[in-house]
Amino acid sequence: MIRDLWLIGIGTGSPRHVTLEGAQALRDAAAILLPLKAGKDDLSHLRRRILDASGSTARIVPFDYPVRDESLPYQDRVAAWHDEIARRWQAAFDAPPDGPVALLVWGDPSLYDSTLRIAERLEPRPRVRAVPGITAIQALTAAHAIPLNTVNGPVTITTGRRLHDEGWPPGADTIVVMLDAECRFRDLDPAGLHIWWGAYLGSEDQILRSGPVAETADDILATRQAARERHGWIMDTYLLRRAL
Repeated sequence: MIRDLWLIGIGTGSPRHVTLEGAQALRDAAAILLPLKAGKDDLSHLRRRILDASGSTARIVPFDYPVRDESLPYQDRVAAWHDEIARRWQAAFDAPPDGPVALLVWGDPSLYDSTLRIAERLEPRPRVRAVPGITAIQALTAAHAIPLNTVNGPVTITTGRRLHDEGWPPGADTIVVMLDAECRFRDLDPAGLHIWWGAYLGSEDQILRSGPVAETADDILATRQAARERHGWIMDTYLLRRAL
């Protein structure tokens, strides 16, 4: 049983992304839940580097991360996956931990991450603390040295799935697309459309591309595929803006 659960945003892969509050929380936690994902050992190594850099001496409790059942409809697939993750969090402990349990959350716990929703599935419900972190959006705009928004302009944050199904969001000047394994920006009319793309943001393996979509789409696609094959995984995001 987990009584206190701390969800600590750790940015996008650099130990320097962890805030002073986040580093202190890692030192104060009694145990760290460490997910093990098949074929993604680099992610575990990054988490351990961040723990070492913070000075944490917490007990590390590994658990095998489940995979989603692709035969189910999307919403059912995600719900069943979240249920199983919550069960594995609880099952990782033979006895109640003697203090707060922490999870290292890529980016920030509030943005396109499900740990807060998964925590609601735990019974009994633990006391949850969320420590903010640098988001992929912040890391992307900083890496490209660009503002997120135009002057007085709206920004829409969406997914590749929705971009494919719904197209350019009405009324948006700028859109940020996350969770897009299919490079759905290729589905849009490229006329007047500029892209800023980044992968492994903030890490030593960071890759950046930018330019008119019509001129850079093929390069981004090839670069992304080669990086995924080299590392066995990829985390990327991109910002699109129409010429005003």
